[in-house]
Amino acid sequence: MNKISRKGFLKIAAAAAMSGVTAGALAACNAASGSTSTAASGSAAASGATGTYIPGTYEGTAEGISSTVKVTMTFSDSAVTDVVVDTSGETASIGAAAADELRDQLLAAGSAEIDGVSGSTITSEAVMKAAKSCYAQAKGEAVVSSVQLPTGDENDWLGTEPDIDEAAITETVDTDILIVGAGNGGMFAAAYAAANGLNFRIIEQNGNVQDTRHWYGAIDSAAAKAAGEEPFDRAKLLSEISRYASGKCDQRVVKTWINESAAMHDFMRSILEDKYGWVCDFTSGSEAAWPAENAEHNTDYLFPVEEHNYMASERESGLARNELLLQYIQELGYGVDFKTSLAKLEKNSEGRITGIIAQNMDDDHFIRYNAAKGVLLACGGYAGNPYMMQQLDPLGTSVTTACSYSPADKGYGIRAAVWAGANLDKEAAPMLFDRGIVAPGVDAGYVDSDSAFGGKAFPGEIRQFNPGTQPFLKVNRNGERFANESCPYNDIVYAAAHQPGRVYAQISDANMLEDAKRFHTIGCSAGTRKNTMEGLEKTFASAEEKGCFFRADTIEELADKMGFTGDAKDTFLATVERYNELYDKQNDEDFGKPAYRLSAIRTAPFYGYWLGASLLTTEQGIAINEKGQALDTNNQPMAGLYITGDMSGSFFANNYPCLMAGVAMGRTLTFAMKAIKQMAGLE
Repeated sequence: MNKISRKGFLKIAAAAAMSGVTAGALAACNAASGSTSTAASGSAAASGATGTYIPGTYEGTAEGISSTVKVTMTFSDSAVTDVVVDTSGETASIGAAAADELRDQLLAAGSAEIDGVSGSTITSEAVMKAAKSCYAQAKGEAVVSSVQLPTGDENDWLGTEPDIDEAAITETVDTDILIVGAGNGGMFAAAYAAANGLNFRIIEQNGNVQDTRHWYGAIDSAAAKAAGEEPFDRAKLLSEISRYASGKCDQRVVKTWINESAAMHDFMRSILEDKYGWVCDFTSGSEAAWPAENAEHNTDYLFPVEEHNYMASERESGLARNELLLQYIQELGYGVDFKTSLAKLEKNSEGRITGIIAQNMDDDHFIRYNAAKGVLLACGGYAGNPYMMQQLDPLGTSVTTACSYSPADKGYGIRAAVWAGANLDKEAAPMLFDRGIVAPGVDAGYVDSDSAFGGKAFPGEIRQFNPGTQPFLKVNRNGERFANESCPYNDIVYAAAHQPGRVYAQISDANMLEDAKRFHTIGCSAGTRKNTMEGLEKTFASAEEKGCFFRADTIEELADKMGFTGDAKDTFLATVERYNELYDKQNDEDFGKPAYRLSAIRTAPFYGYWLGASLLTTEQGIAINEKGQALDTNNQPMAGLYITGDMSGSFFANNYPCLMAGVAMGRTLTFAMKAIKQMAGLE
């Protein structure tokens, strides 16, 4: 067991920007000996006395932000005489432009330890790693065959599984159970394994545990019973989830969450409540139900009574749930191997997954983890990987304007599983919320970025603008209304895929808070109606500073501020007039929105802003069975391999059922516990 102190944990740096894809061992050409070598395992050496180096020219490479960075260094027997830095594949205005300065720093320093260039941290770190390789080779240190951990590219998101030379693996760890990823699924799995005294290790590519998604769904839990809720209609819930997925889910997998999530909550409660005194906020009663008027006019979407969260206790304690779970396993003598990144899965001659090869992020050495009873991958989705987003989910990518995801979610666990023969869901399932506020004229979809992985990012600077989810009037750039605005969160952003720029404007007036209370939306959008006008004004002010929120004393003035001109402005004004007419009639003759979701737009000030989707995560993952086992391309279980979290599949398709608050996290935690039970023989 690898124990790490709480103090030590807090000292660990934030998540590594490269998210586990730095080069492992680096190819070189030795002009003196003609040898080919690799890995920069030695520390950088300053130029020194005669005989310090083997004269010659050496080459090192490392992964930058969007390309392989190359450094070529020429050595005399005592000093570096020439340096060539090739960052031409990096972002032109930042990483690529830094090449000359980085070269000058390397020449001046006489070592690989340089300051780097501000604003191009990832490129600078890659240059330093490549330079370390050159120094190691010039000093005649032991090297191994070249290996480059692939990041994928704009034409091939998968890339090729790395071929890691045995000589590069300098450490071996034996355990029964290996958990890869210290996020929501991984930390809960670790907590369950620790509580049962199991022999396990957990690794994490970043320097800390990952963000907590605070609420989770559990059916017929102890909290539900305490609230007086009647047992839920499980058959109806199963059918509803299948309906969301257009029948493309595995209903046996869905049933595992429905039937076993209560036990998951019991274990979570035993830690958070019984041991640490946290209090669960359980959503029930009217907060867990649509107003009766909804069923009279629209398809009645099911909202299960399932939402549990501990946010109030988190704020009081100063710890997110995953950090508390880290403390919990530490108190039991376990810890997390931080800055340890999955490189590839290993399997024996019978096809059983026997463990992994991982890479230490500090010095790039490779570690073999042997897992006698199995491996659980809990590595997250791929929302932070533009290569995967564009190739696997072109529609979701096209309508997204902002992001709420972890940059570490680059799909590397998915890629490793596919390399090993696992079956990836055939359809995307992005988690899209209608809250990606942007300035007028900004289109949805990626824009070039100087700092983001792959050189691509979404344009919105605000993670989620919650009022965007309210069913107010929405129009396209032509000033036209185009859909029923009373719909699940992601429906309107998909409707916008057929509109100019794939964005839309939302319009309301001074009565917006009272309207929002009458609308009574559920799920996280309820935050708007539960707010105060003072609180909303703070939200507005932040968006206003970024040029994304507009208010006016007249509708015509608002039209001007929103960027409507010519025929589009005339159409917009006519659309607002027509919308007021429908409100007066209490009958949406145009799109069938329920009457209680209509609103007048007559009282100044008037509010307007442009929206697209905010991407939280992806739910397209590796197919699993009801036990959490990964399935191969023939849909047969892969012995020794289990999957949970956003990188697991078989549950969602097309979209995320966003009106079922917490279902994704509930599934993640339930299958995390299920996997440990299966590997440990506890059921």
